[in-house]
Amino acid sequence: MAYEYREYNFNKDIKKIIALNIRKYRKQKGFTQEQLALYTDRSFEFIRRIESEKGKRGFSVETLWRIATVLEVPLDDFFKE
Repeated sequence: MAYEYREYNFNKDIKKIIALNIRKYRKQKGFTQEQLALYTDRSFEFIRRIESEKGKRGFSVETLWRIATVLEVPLDDFFKE
């Protein structure tokens, strides 16, 4: 079976977009980073690094799902610019 070649334009700033959205929705919910860490069963330092624009470390789909569940935000909203 032959496949047609396709090019896709992937946003290289996706981690930054997700981080900014996590911060935005966390603040809208009125949670501190410490509260979000507690409710998602993650460390405060880990949540701080996720939200940091300088953060180089990635995070799992499970972590994003936990954050979305706690903040009551649809998962796809974290990917919107």
